[in-house]
Amino acid sequence: LALTFLVPGVVAKPIKVGFAQTGAESAWRTANTQSMKSEAEKRGIELKFADGQGKQENQIRAIRSFIAQRVDAIVLAPIVETGWDPVLREAKRAGIPVVLTDRTIQTADESLYACFIGSDFYEEGRMAADWLAKKTGGKGSIVELQGTPGSAPANERRRAFADALTKHPGLKIIDSQSGDFRRSGGKEVMEAFLKKHGRAITVVYAHNDDMALGAVQAIQEAGRKPGTDIIIVSIDAIKEAIQAVVDGKINCTVECNPLFGPKVYDTVTKL
Repeated sequence: LALTFLVPGVVAKPIKVGFAQTGAESAWRTANTQSMKSEAEKRGIELKFADGQGKQENQIRAIRSFIAQRVDAIVLAPIVETGWDPVLREAKRAGIPVVLTDRTIQTADESLYACFIGSDFYEEGRMAADWLAKKTGGKGSIVELQGTPGSAPANERRRAFADALTKHPGLKIIDSQSGDFRRSGGKEVMEAFLKKHGRAITVVYAHNDDMALGAVQAIQEAGRKPGTDIIIVSIDAIKEAIQAVVDGKINCTVECNPLFGPKVYDTVTKL
């Protein structure tokens, strides 16, 4: 059944939602977009979808377009944490509630958004570090493949992992660089790490599975065995990464479920 507003004497109309997505940088993101689109169709919600293509200015432009179209609610997966206050004030003045999904923002005015629906990125990073400490006996030289600079998952997964390693002085991060959550970025950065550090690298910590899978390619092309010569721990648990765990190429992936559609639309309907 379609979700509708019921007002006495007025013909019911479908809920209209604007969704500003970050882009299509990973398999996780593709699944997240599909969840939002398929659930909207299932519920009879009119979804206005905008692909940010990895740029905050595109998302800001999309939000202003949603306001002009007088949507009933705006869903935002913010590419970075800062710089959202002006456009969210515009939405607030227009009386349009904003739901943050997947990623959080930094703002002194939390009235600019209704709520956040997403995962605990800090907990994911902590779980990855705790697993690694047990696996290695607390010893290893780690290279870190960071996500998009300034994004909530990259910030929190990095901070949590570093915090957890303070309990394990034998585990040290010897290099860290952004692969922008992309498989190609993970491969390129890992190639550079291997050239720079060679066999000193014993562990890869990737902020998402796509970068981890890129690192697997780079390690194999360098003549080493991912999962054996170099331990790989990652976050997301996409299907391909789970298969890589089964195949012994990735050692651990921490789940981050992308299927937010039902929770988001339940919340939008209540708002």
